[in-house]
Amino acid sequence: MGTYRNPILPGCHPDPSICEVDGTYYMVTSTFEYLPGLPVHRSHNLVDWELVGHVITDQLDYTGIAASKGLYAPTLRYHDGTFYVVCTHVPGEEEPPARAGHFLVTATDPAGPWSEAMWFEGLGGIDPSLTFDGDRVWLCWTNLADPGLWHGQTDIWLVELDPRTHVPMGVPRSIWRGALVGAGWAEGPHIHPRPGGGWMLMAAEGGTNRDHAICVAYADAIEGPYVGDEGNPRLTHRFLGDRADIADVGHADLVQATDGSWWSVMLATHQREGVNSLRGRQTHLVPVEFEEGRPLFAPGTGRVAVEMTVDGVPDQLPPVTTIRDDFDADELDLAWNAVRWLPSEFVDLAARPGFARLRATTDEPTIVGRTSFMGRRLDADTSQITARCEVEGADSLRAGLLLRTTETGLLELALHPDGVVRGVLVDDGVRTEVGAVEVGLDGPVELSLSVDRHVATLTANSTMVGAVDITCLATGRPGWFMGSWWGPFAVGAGHVDVDYVEVNQGAQS
Repeated sequence: MGTYRNPILPGCHPDPSICEVDGTYYMVTSTFEYLPGLPVHRSHNLVDWELVGHVITDQLDYTGIAASKGLYAPTLRYHDGTFYVVCTHVPGEEEPPARAGHFLVTATDPAGPWSEAMWFEGLGGIDPSLTFDGDRVWLCWTNLADPGLWHGQTDIWLVELDPRTHVPMGVPRSIWRGALVGAGWAEGPHIHPRPGGGWMLMAAEGGTNRDHAICVAYADAIEGPYVGDEGNPRLTHRFLGDRADIADVGHADLVQATDGSWWSVMLATHQREGVNSLRGRQTHLVPVEFEEGRPLFAPGTGRVAVEMTVDGVPDQLPPVTTIRDDFDADELDLAWNAVRWLPSEFVDLAARPGFARLRATTDEPTIVGRTSFMGRRLDADTSQITARCEVEGADSLRAGLLLRTTETGLLELALHPDGVVRGVLVDDGVRTEVGAVEVGLDGPVELSLSVDRHVATLTANSTMVGAVDITCLATGRPGWFMGSWWGPFAVGAGHVDVDYVEVNQGAQS
């Protein structure tokens, strides 16, 4: 019996999908507008995970991919020596990329490299999933019902794929419209073999907020007909209210461990008095038991808990409390991301050994462009983030630290061309100065951004710049699917050399 803490993947890791291969577990999660996309994590015990690579590097066009567009809800599967990922690339509304929709990529090593994308033409919708049944393979996904009887009504669709070319064969069919009449967004479908025989369709329902839930349906044949479980939803926190630590539970996947036990990973947010954490939707783990073929999630409690003591896993390793990057390696750490392009396209580690040189662009972080911003997920509710920077081209360069949720919701702490460090909060696109401190342009500047849940304190060279409420950056606004990322950025002409970045983290919950 071991004890672990949820989330097992802290920071913004929504829509988890998991598989087991020869005693090792692999998991992917959504990344929306960030690159590299779809991180691959590996574990040997289900509770301790390491990042080993990314599925998407340069295969897709990210033109016009605004915040919370891009890569939605991947599914990871393994069959006959090959790893498969299917996912949806959701276009922006104003300037669509060259290709969008459902696609499939493959690899023999989940750490990569992954293949070029194979696109499924004309299917529409989101959240594709694969199911292998011997030599046959099936694709299911979600699409809005047409016509819909209520807002957000969806269909789960199914089509068989050619096992060699993976091209759809035959006519797609609707196999499920959700468990509850009037409930929206039956989505994130996965079809698994049902213990004892037949098939189990598992889907999220209620939308990815407070009404989120996990529902299931059963069929003798994979094509259906599917009959909903009479006890749906099988797992939800929708009835717990604002006093619950964990909310929005849903969008689950299922895996059988090497000892025969069953486990489920799902997304959830952490909240306090109804306000979500800045960390966004994170990956959680619960045991699953089957009684007469029906899944019991978190048996005995029916709840996703912050701390869980269960059979089948060891004690989880202690969380990392300090992360420091001195940029001494030949390549960037895998945890660094950028928005709509790869960090390697504007970050140079060779120009000045021991520093990360960010080449500035003129794209502001408030537009759908290519800002010179390299970010990492905010992993804890209390985090002190520090960076030591030197600027070149200061007469036309603004550079410093950024805490970003979307283009319209962010906090920056930056050295301006006049030698003043300013803190600026962007809330719903409106810029408000938090404070300012003159430090000059000679020599390095040490910037610190300290987050304590929904309050940020800003300093420059140990001098207070200001403090500000950043509740406006929390996940949960309409259309905001992402948590917060932090890291150095540069806007204008010239470059900034980052000597180091360090984050000291408190408790994750």
